[in-house]
This record gives sequence, C-alpha cells and structure tokens, in this order.
Amino acid sequence: MSVLLAIALSAFIFNTTENLPIGLLNLMSSDLGVSLPAAGFLVTGYGLAVAVVSLPMAQLTRHMPRRFVLSGVLVVLAVATIGSVLTTSYGVLLGARIMVAVAQAVFWAVMGSVAVGLFSPEIRGRVLAVTSVCGSLATLLGVPAGTWLGQHTRWQVPFIILSVIALVIAALIAVLLPTTRPEESHAAFGSAPDRRHFVVVLLTTAVAMTGLYTGFTYIGEFITEVAGFPERVVGPLLFVYGGAGILGVVVLGHMLDRRPRGSLVLAVSVQTAAMLLLFQSAGNQAMVITGLALLGWSAAPIFTATQARILHVSPGRTEIGFAANSAAFNVGVAAGAFLGGAALSAFGVRGAFLVGALLTLATVALLLGEPLLASGRRRTPVLS
Repeated sequence: MSVLLAIALSAFIFNTTENLPIGLLNLMSSDLGVSLPAAGFLVTGYGLAVAVVSLPMAQLTRHMPRRFVLSGVLVVLAVATIGSVLTTSYGVLLGARIMVAVAQAVFWAVMGSVAVGLFSPEIRGRVLAVTSVCGSLATLLGVPAGTWLGQHTRWQVPFIILSVIALVIAALIAVLLPTTRPEESHAAFGSAPDRRHFVVVLLTTAVAMTGLYTGFTYIGEFITEVAGFPERVVGPLLFVYGGAGILGVVVLGHMLDRRPRGSLVLAVSVQTAAMLLLFQSAGNQAMVITGLALLGWSAAPIFTATQARILHVSPGRTEIGFAANSAAFNVGVAAGAFLGGAALSAFGVRGAFLVGALLTLATVALLLGEPLLASGRRRTPVLS
C-alpha cells in the first residue's frame, strides 16, 4: 500500500506542476518580461509535448524496470524544475518545462500498469481510482495552494517545494518498488486484446475531452457573463466541480471492477446531460450549480474508465495503450480549447456548451454501438 500511495502522490505532483502556471501567469510574465500569451504557452506547450512524445517514449522505455523508470522521471521533474526557476530566461524555462512534459509522458504510460500489477486483477478499478483521486486533487488543492503560496512569496517557491517532494517520492519508489521485468506483471498485456475496441477507447477519450473543453475552457466567462454570478464566486464554484469529480472517481472506481464498459457509458452520458443542462438553464443559478456538479462528477472519471478499458482491450503492451490514451486526452484538450474559441465567436459561450454537448453525445452513440464490433470478432494477437 505504501508504494501505491507513493505512485498516487506522483500523479499529484506531475498534475500540479503541469497546471500551476495557470494561477501564476501574471507574476511569471512580469518577472520574465514576456507577454501573457507567451507565459500561457508554458501550459499549452507542455500539454502538446505530452501528446507528441507519449507513444515514442513508451516504446523507448518498454523494457526498462519500472522501479528505475518511475523514480527516474521524478528526478527529471525535480532537477528540471529547480533549474528552470533559478533562471530569468523564458527560453530556458520553456525548455525545462518540455523536459518535465517528456517525463510526465513516460509516467502516465507506465503508472497504471505498475500500480495495478501490485494487486490482484479483481480490484483493478479501485487501484486506478486511488491514483486518479490524487491526480484530481492537483486541480482541487495543489494548484490553488501553490497559487496562494506563489502570490504571497515568489512564484518560484511552490515549484521548488514540489521538486523537493518529488525527490522524496522518487527515493521511496526506488526503495519500495520491486525490480521486475515489465512484461512479468499481469497488467502488462490486455486481458482480452482487440484492436477495434481499442480504437473505440481512444476515440472516446479524444472526442469526450474535446466536447468537455469546448465549453469548460470558458467556464469563467459562462459563470459571470451568462449565469450572472459575481467574480468572487468563480473559485468556490470550481471547487464544487472539482469536489464532485473526486466523488465521481471514488463511486465509479468501485463500479469499474464489475462493469468497466458500463461505467464508461454512464460517465459520458452524464457529461452529455450536464452540458445540455448548463446550456438550457444558464439563467437559473441553482441549475448552473447542479450542472457544474454533474459535469465534475462525470468528466473526472472518464479518463479513469478509459484506462480500465485499456487494461482489457489493449492489443499489445498496456503501457503503449496507456501512452496512446494519454496522447488522445491531450489532443482532446487542445482541440476542445480551439473549437470552443471558434464556437464562442460564432454562437457565444452558451453555444460553446451546446457544441460540446453534441460532441459528447456522439461519444455516447459510439459506445452504445461498440457491441456490434463483437460480431465475427477475431482476437488480435498479443505483441511484445
């Protein structure tokens, strides 16, 4: 259990490091002497790097003992982050962030199979839920706490603290995690490999995240300009969204072991309903709060549920499947932000939520039609 908690805390550290600049952009852009959009690229460039290198890095590290891989990527995070905050050069900082993004791509590729492989196959969903809860806590607690600390000290301070914690976790993993060959774990290969179902999982991740971020990218403007809440309420409402997300991961984590596919269908269906509710009832503040809670409850577990499906249908090594799913997630986030901007210009922020809901509804249709693939199905050989 100790090593599982160390791995789960690693997810918290990586997600916090990725998203922390969002709350510190003004301070960082002023200190570095760059524009706000340039500072913002420290986040978007990070996500794009994860999407691009996930599969190549998973291939490159597929034979390395996971004890060394997981502890190594945490050391890379710590060293690159500490080095980046000790400079006043935007270029050096951006380069260091890309190094951390590469480390994160490797982490998400191997973390799931390592964590699941420590326990019996019957509780895979609950194990993934533990890691997902810690990852979700990054946006609920890590980023707000780091933002507050950076605003009251210097923006570099929370990054240094995260780096120190990362080194401690790296040491724990190096000591506690057994040194075994990756292919020896029961989670190294899909339990029922099927290439067509695997493609459905990747499309589900990409399209569902595109739908979510088409609207959610502009949630602040929606809350204030459309729903009529004061600016000071945006933070508490996002806390409602994040808290509901953690609850959703916990609830669906228990369902994943019994109904992995049904859990994914439920999560995507509720996301569709939540976005339609926000579009339809934007002028009703009570319904907006309900819609945000439902959106958080459903959106957060989708990645967990798709990871559980990867363990089932991955046609080769699961870390390659996890890497592909991580890339699909990041592509969806970027595509959603882009599409949301276009929808915002054409239809307003309410319209962005409608477009996102329709995309998510298409994902529901895709999942409901997935059983048709079973007709005449041939199992895909497992590849090393």
